[in-house]
Amino acid sequence: MIELIKNTNIDFIGFRKKAFILSIMLVALGLFAFVMVLLGKANLSVDFTGGTNMHIKSSQHVDIGTLRTALIEGGVSDAQIQEVSGRKEFLVKTKLADTEKEKIQNKIISILSGRFKDNKFEILASSMVGPGVGNDLKKYAIIAACLALIGIIGYIAWRFTLVSGIAATIATFHDVVAILGLFYILNKEFNLLIITALLTIAGYSLQDTVVVFDRIRENMAKMKSKDDFADVINKSINEVLSRTIVTGISTLIALGSLMILGGEVLFDFSFALFVGLIVGTYSSIFVASPLVYVWRKKFR
Repeated sequence: MIELIKNTNIDFIGFRKKAFILSIMLVALGLFAFVMVLLGKANLSVDFTGGTNMHIKSSQHVDIGTLRTALIEGGVSDAQIQEVSGRKEFLVKTKLADTEKEKIQNKIISILSGRFKDNKFEILASSMVGPGVGNDLKKYAIIAACLALIGIIGYIAWRFTLVSGIAATIATFHDVVAILGLFYILNKEFNLLIITALLTIAGYSLQDTVVVFDRIRENMAKMKSKDDFADVINKSINEVLSRTIVTGISTLIALGSLMILGGEVLFDFSFALFVGLIVGTYSSIFVASPLVYVWRKKFR
């Protein structure tokens, strides 16, 4: 009900060539990152490479940042630490792996005991993730993403047209690989939480695209023979522009708060969603709709 922008008349279709060049660059970078992930040359987490998970309890409260610093100084630089709220317990993941699990446990406890001499640490539970399990998780993550894209084609094709479904799928694929490429460039760690973020971005991007497509369908029903399809698309996007901006800003505020207040464990997840929301909004306007226009102009 809030309109930040009223009566705009922006020629979005006129920007399609520049937008396509930018999108091709983003997709190329994302595909390169995807290949690096498949080859195991990206910054993959324990979930995909294998390693050790430990549930550690301390007798006194320890700041999670201090705990992480102690492990880094002790030679465990890749540790992921998550605090169990109010229980003086921590979940620690590390890529360290050994045929004897006790060696890794002893190393972690030795580092912590040496740094926090007045504190007593004990391991409540420990498990190892083998490379085979990590490869399976990587395979299932790719399958999940592919099934999501297939579902998008089917849903949009049923609700609108097959061409719209393909355009929405390309736009969604564009968003996912763009974030993949960004994370690779920044050397961010790829874990199951990031896969969750990518699928969430796909859902948000699809929802935004559906809103635009729905307005295009409404305006197409009102089209006159002299109306140009580009004008219909521009009019439709301009009509939903205020809604898109209000939705985007409110969501960005929530994600920004999560990035600032959520701690290091949730930072990468919220950062992926934050950037993905911006990319998803861009693609629904400058990728999905122009693709439908180009297809219609070329074949009809």
